[in-house]
This record gives sequence, C-alpha cells and structure tokens, in this order.
Amino acid sequence: MSAPVAVPRRVCFHLQVDPTRLDEYRARHAAVWPDMLRAIEASGRRNYSLFLRDDGLLVGYYETDDDEASQRTLESDPRTAAWEADMAEFFVSLDGTRPDQAAPRLTEVFHLEDQLAALDADPAASATD
Repeated sequence: MSAPVAVPRRVCFHLQVDPTRLDEYRARHAAVWPDMLRAIEASGRRNYSLFLRDDGLLVGYYETDDDEASQRTLESDPRTAAWEADMAEFFVSLDGTRPDQAAPRLTEVFHLEDQLAALDADPAASATD
C-alpha cells in the first residue's frame, strides 16, 4: 500500500511596503542573500513569488506541504532572522514583528485546477453547470 500523496497548500499573504522605498525594496529582492534562499528552500516552501504594486501593496504566494512546519522552521533559522531584521524597515505597521511572521494570510476562494478536477471526477456534470 502506498503512502497518501501530500496535497500542497497554496498560501497567499500581503504586507505594505513604504511607498517611498519601493526602488530599494525591489533592488534588495533582485539579489536575495543566498543563505536566505536556502533557508526558504529548506523550510519546504516552493513556487514562492512576491508581487509589488506601485502604492506599496506587496502580495506573496508560495506552496508548501505543511505551512505550520514551514513557519516554525523559518522562525528558528538564524539566517531568516537576519534577513527579516534587515528588511523590517521597509514595512509599514509591523510594530517590531518579523515581516514573514506578521504577514496576514488571504483566504483562497477559487482555484481553477481544483474545480476542473472536481468537474472531471463527476461524470454527471455538464458543461453548462
């Protein structure tokens, strides 16, 4: 009997970058510290992307098999703490908390592949549903 396949969890979060520091924020992320990249990888996060709007709204997305375990791994990794301390000054309203730990999560309300898979699994479903 084979082990169940882990279904990756999709995680989306948002933060507010100081709009007066967007160019510097972009520059820092053009060359993230190699140790930070390895820490993220070691935490189990993959397909990680950040999107930045011109008013400073930052939206992040990643996939992981276990978000809580990933979060704990990053919280305890000194490479992560150093990066987040360096980046904290870019964010509005964090009140001293680490950016990665304080980022509010968004609730997923639609995922195309999930709905298509459900549709394909139901032979009674019609194309007009």
